[in-house]
Amino acid sequence: MNSQFILDARLEADTVYISDGELSQFRLMNDARYPWLVLVPKVAGACEWIDLPLQQQQALLSEINIAAKVLREYFPCEKINIGALGNIVRQLHVHVISRTSEDEAWPGLVWGQGKVQAYQDIALTTLVKKLQTAFLR
Repeated sequence: MNSQFILDARLEADTVYISDGELSQFRLMNDARYPWLVLVPKVAGACEWIDLPLQQQQALLSEINIAAKVLREYFPCEKINIGALGNIVRQLHVHVISRTSEDEAWPGLVWGQGKVQAYQDIALTTLVKKLQTAFLR
C-alpha cells in the first residue's frame, strides 16, 4: 500500500505477523486464551475506518470476512467479535476474535480481562503456519 506505513510499536509487540492481504497485515494476537486476529490496514496515518477511501473500506470488510471465516473454520465458536476501538493504539486496526461461552471473559469483553497468556514457542510456530496456509487459499 503506502510506503510510509509503519506498524505501531504496541501492535508489533502484542501480535505476530501471519500474512499480507490486499490492504492489511493479518496478525495473531499473542494471547492463547482466545483465537484472535488483528488486521492492520497498510495505510499511513489511518486512525478511523472513515479515513479510508470507499474502495479501501470495502477491501477491509472483505479481509475481515476472510479472517472471521478462517477463525470459525479452525476454532469452532459461538460468536465472532469484531471491533475497531483504537482508544489506546490510534493506528487503525480491527480485532476479529473467536468466542465461546467457555472462554475466560465470556460474555464480556476480552480487553482487560485476566492476564495475557502468550503462546508457547512450538504452539505459536504451529499455529502461525496453519494460519498462513489458511490465508493462502
